[in-house]
Amino acid sequence: MTPREDIAPFRSFILKVANRCNIDCDYCYVFNSADQAWRHLPARMSVAVAQAAGRRIGEHAAAHGLREVHVVLHGGEPLLTGPRHMADLLGAVRGGVPAGVVVRFELQTNGTLLTHPWLDLFEQCEVVVGVSLDGPPAANDRHRLTHTSRSSAASAVRGVELLRSRPHLFAGLLAVVDLANDPVEVHDYLASFEPPAIDFGLPHGTHDEPPHRNDPRVPEYGLWMSRVYDAWLTRPEHQHSVRMLEDIVALSSGVRGSVESLGLAPPTSIVVESDGTIEGVDTLRSVEDGASWLGLDVFRQSFDEVLHHPKLLHRQGGKTVLAGQCQSCPLVEICGGGYLPHRFSTEHGYRNPSVYCADLEYLIRHVQGSLRQYGWAPHAAAPP
Repeated sequence: MTPREDIAPFRSFILKVANRCNIDCDYCYVFNSADQAWRHLPARMSVAVAQAAGRRIGEHAAAHGLREVHVVLHGGEPLLTGPRHMADLLGAVRGGVPAGVVVRFELQTNGTLLTHPWLDLFEQCEVVVGVSLDGPPAANDRHRLTHTSRSSAASAVRGVELLRSRPHLFAGLLAVVDLANDPVEVHDYLASFEPPAIDFGLPHGTHDEPPHRNDPRVPEYGLWMSRVYDAWLTRPEHQHSVRMLEDIVALSSGVRGSVESLGLAPPTSIVVESDGTIEGVDTLRSVEDGASWLGLDVFRQSFDEVLHHPKLLHRQGGKTVLAGQCQSCPLVEICGGGYLPHRFSTEHGYRNPSVYCADLEYLIRHVQGSLRQYGWAPHAAAPP
């Protein structure tokens, strides 16, 4: 299929190399959502699937003249594959990509299984590593316990400290926001590990099953993240980025951001499951059973064919696919209508404002207000 110039190619390929996990996070969209597809998927990706994925990535890069691609090793818990099998998977993927294309590997782990041999492998194969950690032990263990309901915090921290011994392999930390945790305490605790980046994710919720709030009339998540912003901004000793906040600054200035949950730029990521099936946005599993399923796989379809799948065309539509309220909002170029799963309702599909609409508005205006104090006029701001 000839590539269409008006559709952005995929640049980030998320490979589900493992479909099991050694801890049991209660908010996990893979194992603890309405979609239980994992039960029917292989526990780990085979070398044959990795080879097919690598070939498809390579032909996609060649077709679109991509100079580099981003390959994210995900799960489940990807370290459950074991170092030897992981090395085979990495080699299989890299072997399918043309020599002139740079492959940037990243792995996202809960950190509990990290060891020196794993870091040796990542050193050899040039894999950077991100760790999921929700904050201090009490905050982390609010949702991230083992299958026997034991704390995972100490093991995760041990993994982070091990990773810090090779800072060039440390990609950053990922935390899910919980209103029960103090935002400044969480931020400062994560910052103490000196990560290059901290990513904060909002809990997955829909209009049918909205996220927990203490007071629905208050933009509590926006307030929470605003306190993180203030803590991050006012302490010059911190050198890390906070991608959600940096993207709001960038998008407010008319510059494209880096995360799919903000802005109007078309997403450029795609997911390959452990059996080779291809999914669009895997977090849609939190919406309903089968929401992320495309009926395609790397053995039969190219990624150019995937680009034209009806379920993905809405990702290319910019404002036109958003709810009317969002299309007319002065902040739409920044929030982008919110993250796709957070817009869903059974009645209107994805043509709804985000369940975090008020939170995003509060946070964006808070960030823009701080910019104005330094004489910076945001590119896409509503009148004060």
